[in-house]
Amino acid sequence: MEERKKAIGLLDSGVGGLTLVREFNRLLPGENIVYFGDTARMPYGPKGPEEVRSYATEIIEFLASTQDIKLMIVACNTATAVGLSYYQARFSFPVLGVLEPGAQAALDKSQTRRIGVIGTEATIASKAYPNAILAMDKGAKVFDKACPLFVLLVENQLIDTPEAYKIAQSYLEPLLQQGIDTLILGCTHYPLMEHVLAAVTGEQAALVNSAQYTALAARKTLSEKGLLNAEKRGWQRFFVSGEPRNFEEIGGRLLGYDIKAYRVLF
Repeated sequence: MEERKKAIGLLDSGVGGLTLVREFNRLLPGENIVYFGDTARMPYGPKGPEEVRSYATEIIEFLASTQDIKLMIVACNTATAVGLSYYQARFSFPVLGVLEPGAQAALDKSQTRRIGVIGTEATIASKAYPNAILAMDKGAKVFDKACPLFVLLVENQLIDTPEAYKIAQSYLEPLLQQGIDTLILGCTHYPLMEHVLAAVTGEQAALVNSAQYTALAARKTLSEKGLLNAEKRGWQRFFVSGEPRNFEEIGGRLLGYDIKAYRVLF
C-alpha cells in the first residue's frame, strides 16, 4: 500500500480519544483512522504504570500487525504519561502523545503562567504535565488535581446530572483558589464534559483541550514526512475490547454519525 494512504492509529482506554477523531474530521478529513478503545480494561487512571504500559503496547502491536499504520497516537493521557518514550523506541512508525501539545498550548494561552492540570490518578502521579511545562518555562507555576470520577461520569453517560456539577465544583475549587488562568483538560475524556467544567471555572480560567493541539501536531509530523493523504474523505474503523453498544452510542453522539465497533478479545 502507498505509504500516505496508510491509516493513523489511535488508542484510548474508552471513548475519550474520540474527541481526537472529531478534531481529525475537522483538520485532516482525508486521513484514514483506526481507533481502539480498551473499554474492557478502563479506567486506566487507577492502574499501575507497568500495567497501563503493557495494555497500550498490546494494542499498538495489534494495530501494527493487522492494520496498515503510518502514525500512532496514544490518545490517552495516562498511557502517554507512563510510556511514550517506551512506545517510540519499540515501534518503527512515529508515535505521538497528547501531553506535550497540551502543555505548549497552555503556556501559549496563559497570561499569568499559573496553570492548572486535571487528569487521572496515574497522570497526576506521574508529574508528566508539570515536568513538561516547567521544561518549557521555568517560571511557570503548575497546580494539579486528580479527578478520578470524571471518566466514569463520561463512560456511564452521567455528564448532565446535578452530581456531575457538584463533583466538578469540588475538584476544581482548590485550583481556582490558586489563581490559575488556564486549565489543561489532561484526559481525552474531559472535553466531553467541557460545558460542565466551563460552568465551574467561569471566566477565570481558559480551558485547554489537548486533543485539538495533538491533531495539529499530527498534521505537522505527517506534512514533514510527506505522508499527508490528499483524499477528500478518509475511512474510519473502530475496535473495542468490551461490549460495543455503549461505545457506539456515545461515539455516534459525539461524532455526529453512526459508528460500528468491532470487539477484539485479548
